[in-house]
Amino acid sequence: MDLTLDRPGEYLFVRRVSASTVTIVDRDFHASLLLTPEQVVEDWPVTDASQMSLADVETIAALKPEIVIVGTGERQVFPPAEVMAGFLRRGIGVEAMTSGSAARTYSLLSGEGRRVLAAFILPSQG
Repeated sequence: MDLTLDRPGEYLFVRRVSASTVTIVDRDFHASLLLTPEQVVEDWPVTDASQMSLADVETIAALKPEIVIVGTGERQVFPPAEVMAGFLRRGIGVEAMTSGSAARTYSLLSGEGRRVLAAFILPSQG
């Protein structure tokens, strides 16, 4: 049997997710981050979905996604309604889900060439 490693194409991909770590390609991240197929924005200051604000909507919208996937850890937690509405008012789709589901959804949409952004919320390390 011939086995080959099938790597995603020309985009940054999530290799693994745990409660406190997200691995992008071969690098572990231990703080919340924003991920697009082209870039990682490190040290995003949000450590709980309930902390998200309209300022976060502005930060994320500046990266020009068509859809935002919010990975909220091991449990699905929705950001405040005003945050969700802030994305929708800008014509940006948004969905909150567990981080594992967010990683799979991000990979699928990135593979289709979509302008997706995954916002992974990790707990503070303090």
